[in-house]
Amino acid sequence: MRFYRLRNRLKEKTAGLGQSVGLALAEAVLLAAEAEFAKLSEDYPQWVLEQLERLQQQHRAAVAEPARSALAFQAINEIAHDMRGQGSTFGYPLISTVGDSLYRFSQARAAYDDNQVEIVKAHVDAMRAVIQGRVKGDGGEIGRALIASMQRAIAKYAGAVGPVP
Repeated sequence: MRFYRLRNRLKEKTAGLGQSVGLALAEAVLLAAEAEFAKLSEDYPQWVLEQLERLQQQHRAAVAEPARSALAFQAINEIAHDMRGQGSTFGYPLISTVGDSLYRFSQARAAYDDNQVEIVKAHVDAMRAVIQGRVKGDGGEIGRALIASMQRAIAKYAGAVGPVP
């Protein structure tokens, strides 16, 4: 059996990192990334409004064609999945909270009814209020009132649906 001792070139490849030139480059990259993130943060409310329009289209489809509700709920679930993950990143954790609730609620089921469609509408209305009001952070009292209002709407329609996850 033979053993080959290969030269470790990692140290050569990283030479210069940690020196002032390397740190300046890292700082420049960090500043560029922060600027890009700031731009994305400014664009986030518009992105949410576009997603809310998509959710409303699926809501209307479920109302207009109850036989195709399963397809509409699948699309709603996919949109909610994206929304739940991004709200907190851009300073809108209420969007993440409501998006997560909608994501869990819109999981596949055996059947869909009008009450479930109304619960989707309650979620969409709550997210629209957050974005239109530019309610950042937890929203304080406004955020708590908004979540409570959404939960009341869910409770109103959930009777025939069963508990909302």
